Amino acid sequence: MSSATNIEALLTADRVEDPQYATRLVDGLLRAADQSGASDLHFQPTSNGLQLKWRVDGVLHEIGSVPDEVASNVVVRLKVLARLLTYQTQVPQEGRISLEDDSLDVRISTFPTVFGEKAVARLLPTSETSLARIGDLGLPPEVRDAVAAALMQTSGAILIVGPAGSGKTTTAYACLREILACSNLQRSIASVEDPVEKVIDQVAQSEVAESVGFDLTSGLRSLVRQDPDVIFVGEIRDPKTAEIAFQAALTGQLVVSTFHAPDAFAAISRLIDMGIPPYVLRSAINCVVGQQLVRRLCSCASDSQEGKGDSNDTGSNLGIEIKKWRTATGCERCRQSGYSSRQIVAELLDLSNPEVAAQIRSDADAHQLRSFSKGKGIMSLREQAIELVKDGITSPAEIIRVFGIAASSEVRDRS
Repeated sequence: MSSATNIEALLTADRVEDPQYATRLVDGLLRAADQSGASDLHFQPTSNGLQLKWRVDGVLHEIGSVPDEVASNVVVRLKVLARLLTYQTQVPQEGRISLEDDSLDVRISTFPTVFGEKAVARLLPTSETSLARIGDLGLPPEVRDAVAAALMQTSGAILIVGPAGSGKTTTAYACLREILACSNLQRSIASVEDPVEKVIDQVAQSEVAESVGFDLTSGLRSLVRQDPDVIFVGEIRDPKTAEIAFQAALTGQLVVSTFHAPDAFAAISRLIDMGIPPYVLRSAINCVVGQQLVRRLCSCASDSQEGKGDSNDTGSNLGIEIKKWRTATGCERCRQSGYSSRQIVAELLDLSNPEVAAQIRSDADAHQLRSFSKGKGIMSLREQAIELVKDGITSPAEIIRVFGIAASSEVRDRS
C-alpha cells in the first residue's frame, strides 16, 4: 500500500468518533512520513481544523486535514508522546519522541497561534543507513579530499556553511564519524549542540539547556577544560561563541562547526561583521565548506527546449544560454513531484592557501573573495548547479527555487 493510500485510510472521516483516532493517526503519520523520506511533519491549525503537511527533499507538500472537533486531540497526543505539558498552550515547548523499536527519533516543537497550537515533528532516523562518512555524501572529489585531509589535522577550525536545510548538520556528523574511523577511537571528541540531532557512539554529546543557564557559550567554555582533541559546536550563532571556538582552534583542538551563510565567501564576511578580526580567521580556520542541496529529477522527466515549456522552467531564467534541458513531469513513483532524492553541490575555501589567507588578511569582502576564487577556476555553488541542469540531473525551475533568478551581476561575471 502506498503512503498516499495509508494517509487516506488514516484520515477516514467515519473513524473520527473513535476514542483512539488521534493515537492511531499520529502513530500512522509518523510511520508514513518516515517511509516517504520526509524530514518534517507539520500540524498547522486553521479556522476549521488541522492542516497536515510534510517536507520531502526540502519542499513542503500538503497531505490532508483533520476535522476541527479532533484537531486539539492530535496535538495533545504529540505532546503526551514528547512528555510536554499538555495544559500549557500559550508558550512554545520542545521535546522528543523515541519509537519503541528505536528506528526513529522525533523532535517535537509546539508554537501557539490564533487558531491553536501548531506542532512540527522533525524526523531524525537512527538506522545505519543514516550513518554517513565524508565519502558517502556525494561531495565533489576536490572538496571531499580537502575536507578529509583537514579532519586529520590536530588543530584549527572547519566551518560547514549554508542556508537552513542545506544539510550542514549531516555533513558535520559525517566529519565526526570520519575522525572516529581514521583515528581508531584514539581521539577524544566532545560536542555542545542545540539540540543533539543524532547520537554518535564514542562522542560525548551535550545538549544546551538555557532554562538552567547552560547555553552554547557556557557549554563551550567548560568543554575546552575536558581535555578534548576534537570539539563539535552545533552552530556558531554569536560573537562570543565564535571567539571561544576560534581560541580553541588556535590552542590545540580541532574544531568542527556549522554557520549560517549562503556560501563559503559570505561566511568570512559575516564573521568579520560579527567582530572577529581577519587575522584570527586566517590563523584559526583551516577551511570553509559551503554547500546546498538541489533535487534530482525523477526518471519520468521530459525533455524541453528554448521557446517551449513553463516560463519558470527555462534555461534563459538561469542567466545562461542553454538550448535543451529536462523538466519535471511527475509520476506515482515520485508522488507527482517530478523529483526523487537530492544532490549536494559544495565549494571549499582553503585558508591554508597563502593567496587565500592574504586576501582575508587584507579584509577582502565576499564579492572580492568570490572573484578571486573564480579567477582560480573554482566554480560557485550556482555554477555547479547549472552544470547539473546541463547534465539532465535537475531542472532550471529547481535551480531558481534554490538560488533564485540570476542577478545581472552574475550574468556579467559569466560573460
